[in-house]
Amino acid sequence: MDIKKVSQLDNLTTPELKKPQGISSGGPSFAETLGKLQGGSQMPELQALQAAMAPMAPPAADAVKFSNHAIERMMSRGIQFNKEDMTRLNEAVQRAASKGAKDSLILMNDSALIVSVKNKTVVTVMDKNALKENVFTNIDSTIVM
Repeated sequence: MDIKKVSQLDNLTTPELKKPQGISSGGPSFAETLGKLQGGSQMPELQALQAAMAPMAPPAADAVKFSNHAIERMMSRGIQFNKEDMTRLNEAVQRAASKGAKDSLILMNDSALIVSVKNKTVVTVMDKNALKENVFTNIDSTIVM
């Protein structure tokens, strides 16, 4: 499974998103593209997500990362995680890895996260409204928190 990743959560706390080191796309950044869509200003959802994640300490090298898709879903669905939630999420992914899980469904705070345990990457995030009558496939474990 090849997923574009955000290398660190602290990339979301700066006014413009940084590119992961060693990757050069030559195109505009995610933040620049969003800014153009809103007539030069950042989307309120992006600003809210940045503000919510600002107090968080930079994650450790083995911390859970969020894919671009997951970040878009969080913004569009108004989902935010605080520092304690991120600590719990990291612990849950570590527990899943210790049991040999590869792809997990994590139910936390009225949200569902699909996580690639091997890559320590949140692939997508859903709120409780999106959970109704939804079928989760290609997961080998579930963690309820």
